[in-house]
Amino acid sequence: MDIDSKVLDDAVVVTLEGELDGKTAPVAQQQIAPLIPTEGKVVMDMKGVGFMSSAGLRMMLLLYRHALSKETKIALVGLSEEISDTMSATGFLDFFVVSDTVESGLELLRAAA
Repeated sequence: MDIDSKVLDDAVVVTLEGELDGKTAPVAQQQIAPLIPTEGKVVMDMKGVGFMSSAGLRMMLLLYRHALSKETKIALVGLSEEISDTMSATGFLDFFVVSDTVESGLELLRAAA
């Protein structure tokens, strides 16, 4: 799992590449959680994530709770159809702003503020 981050305008953009499974999800969580600002915006670019196990879903829930405690909103962008379907079926998509691109994710986060 490769994780890169950058600040773009008023948001932190985190790009994930690889698989989110029992081995990589805890490491990803440790790297992403400190990047979540207080009262801010985070865009997680997941177009490079081809697989997410239940451990990945758990990581997403923990990141959501962490962001909620900091009054920060998270947008997920570039979800594969399989990951989107799984997150929708489990109710996880209700926690996040969902979009196809980083730019549209940023726009939706700004509109939600």
